[in-house]
Amino acid sequence: MEALVSRALSKTYRGSRGTVRALDAVDMSIAKGRLFAFLGRNGAGKTTFIKIATALLLPTSGTVELFGVDVVDHAREVREQIAIVPQEGKPFYHLTPREHIVEYLRVRGATGESAKNRAQEVLQGMGLVQYQDIPAMVLSGGLQQRTLVAMVLATEAPFLFLDEPTLGMDPFARRQVWEVIRRAARKGSTVLLTTHYLDEAEQLSEELSVIEGGHVLYQGTAEALKSKVHLEIRLQFEGGFTTQELASYGQVFTEHGRVTLLTTRGRVPELTQRALERKTAINVGPVTLEEAFLTLVGRTIEDEDAEAAP
Repeated sequence: MEALVSRALSKTYRGSRGTVRALDAVDMSIAKGRLFAFLGRNGAGKTTFIKIATALLLPTSGTVELFGVDVVDHAREVREQIAIVPQEGKPFYHLTPREHIVEYLRVRGATGESAKNRAQEVLQGMGLVQYQDIPAMVLSGGLQQRTLVAMVLATEAPFLFLDEPTLGMDPFARRQVWEVIRRAARKGSTVLLTTHYLDEAEQLSEELSVIEGGHVLYQGTAEALKSKVHLEIRLQFEGGFTTQELASYGQVFTEHGRVTLLTTRGRVPELTQRALERKTAINVGPVTLEEAFLTLVGRTIEDEDAEAAP
């Protein structure tokens, strides 16, 4: 069964700067119980899609169904099936992490004892036990974000929308959150995750889609997307080479002050030797989702345009 299906979904905004098409005939489907990553640069249309799918925004045209129910015609029913970590979410500063989770679960209908037990379980999994009774106002931004994610994961809702859930967290905290997300999926929740951390998407997702300019460019597995690059090895040079010099070896990109080359295994010994001769640092590894995204979209996921939606 499909947990979420969008058909020809479009959203157009009209403002002082003219007409902006945030989503353009988006067709997408997510199977029940799937851990799904939705990738795109800022302004690509991800947040607009989530707002429509969670009955917070009306589409201009097209439809979205959640578990076979139209989200526009049956908004109340849809909201009972979902929980969401919004990208712009903020905690209640006077509440502690434990109080956030317990009160949120009580509002959603859990009994007092059940809410306390589930809160304790998710606080443990998220590494928040030592902070559970500290008001959010004195917690770091990363701990506040963990609190918001814990609230949503504790619901065990049939469909979880996680919009940049690990934003601002350190690498160790991110990995703790990953395990709790995996646990939610194992228990049967369908998860739609947006993230700018492509290693996160690669680690977590069973399937993903890439959106750019309101159009879905790809839907499938991370491995299948990487295979489209047709090159096996990524080499990164810290200076010493020009893009023109490396062009004959494969695909060349310049990003963050580094030159990145995607090439075949057979060219690695020669390039490594040349880098040694020039005393240039070189990093060698397999092609990752980051390079696949760059090849598909033409820009890195960190490159930003103005937001599509006002």
